[in-house]
Amino acid sequence: MLSFLLGGLSAIGAGAVPAITIGDTLPTLRGEFLTGRSAVLPEAASGRVALLLLGFTYDSRFEVEEWAKKFRAQFGKNPKVTFFEVPMIGGMAVLGKWFIDSGMRRGTPKADQENVITVYGGIDVWKQRVGFRDPKAAYLVLIDPNGKVLWKYAGAFGDVAYQELSAEVMKGIKAQ
Repeated sequence: MLSFLLGGLSAIGAGAVPAITIGDTLPTLRGEFLTGRSAVLPEAASGRVALLLLGFTYDSRFEVEEWAKKFRAQFGKNPKVTFFEVPMIGGMAVLGKWFIDSGMRRGTPKADQENVITVYGGIDVWKQRVGFRDPKAAYLVLIDPNGKVLWKYAGAFGDVAYQELSAEVMKGIKAQ
């Protein structure tokens, strides 16, 4: 039931939205940092290479967290790089915003709360943009300092995919 609530209800009459492709400028994504501040991507990346890790269900958090852990270990101290875990919450779960955000704040160290952006509502459009298929998958989008998409991936953590991501991050850093 929780997976359904977090996954959201399909928007009635929603038209087709094109998928994000390499070279596109990331469409605006509005949410809120766990600290309570408003967040707008790609602007929140502040001119850095940024990895966005989107999850659309409660179960997807495992993959998002695994990717984020590896990414943070490699790039966490690099001032030219950042990342954002982005729980995409729709459907009736929107009514539980206070409860959901409180739980995430309790489970996230204060120093990391500006790396989590919760998005409530409007997730069907983003499902189309990232090619949503697997509710347990992490949906990753790497953007350059200008918000252009450098790389994207959907799925479980894997060493080969991570090496591709790492190489793209390095290219993005060198291009700055």
